[in-house]
Parts: sequence; C-alpha cells; structure tokens
Amino acid sequence: MKNEQVTPKVFTRSECKTKAESFCAYQERSQHELRSKLYDWGLHEREVEEIISELIQLNFLNEERFAMAYTLGKFRIKGWGKNKIRQGLKIKRVPDKMIIKALMAIDTDDYIAKLKGLIEKKSASMKVSDPYKLRFMLSRYAAQKGYEQDLIRDVLKKDD
Repeated sequence: MKNEQVTPKVFTRSECKTKAESFCAYQERSQHELRSKLYDWGLHEREVEEIISELIQLNFLNEERFAMAYTLGKFRIKGWGKNKIRQGLKIKRVPDKMIIKALMAIDTDDYIAKLKGLIEKKSASMKVSDPYKLRFMLSRYAAQKGYEQDLIRDVLKKDD
C-alpha cells in the first residue's frame, strides 16, 4: 500500500453554489448542514455566508420549512416523540421559536395514537410475565423514543 495523502478537491465559488443548490433541492436542509458542507468544499467564511444568503433569497434554503419537514418526517416515519425531535432540531441548530412552531404542527390525537401503537407493538413482542416489569420496560422504550413521561404513564394506565 502506498502512503499517499489524498488532498480534498477544492471547488470554485460558482461550483459550490451549484452543488449547494442541488444539495438543498434534493432534501430540506438546515443552515448548519449547508454551512458545514460548504466549509468541507473549501470555501471561506465570507463566501459561505454569501452563498447561504443567496440560497435563502432563492428559497432553496428555508429553516422553518426544514424544521416542519424534519419534525413531521421523524414523527410519522420513525415514530419519534417530541423530546427526541426537539433534541434532533437543536443538534441541527434550529432556533427555539421554529422548534416550538414545528412541534405544534403534530396533531395531539395522532401523537397519542402513535404512542399507543408503539406500546402495543412492543408489548406484543415482549415475553415478560411480571406486569410491573413489563410496564417499566414499555415506559423506558417509549421514553427512548422521545415521548413525555406523563403521557406514557397515562397511556399505560388506560391499558390496565
């Protein structure tokens, strides 16, 4: 094996803008994700901020739209609760006001139904005879999925 160091390819500003447009058109992105990608492509801070502001003006990049898509996607597809979604959005550096607005887009009835469905599905797959241990394990599972403890407790009480 050769000990060659591979130097990353550095793109021009116009190449980066074109790549960033397709990167954002493929899937909703946060500003943080795009900023990281632009730095990876070898741009400097001033160029990165210029491209981001241009993409915002062209509506390729919209933080609120990203927050909504992320929230509803993680809820509907992965079955995540609000706590886990909130944490994911904070990691993506979405502002708190947008996080709150996006979480409010989740319908309360759908949210409770999703939690009940997760608990029922997990309960059916578990081979635990002790009802207290089963409740504890189901509670822990739902909490790992990001659901609120008081809501989990209420759903488990109704199942009794």
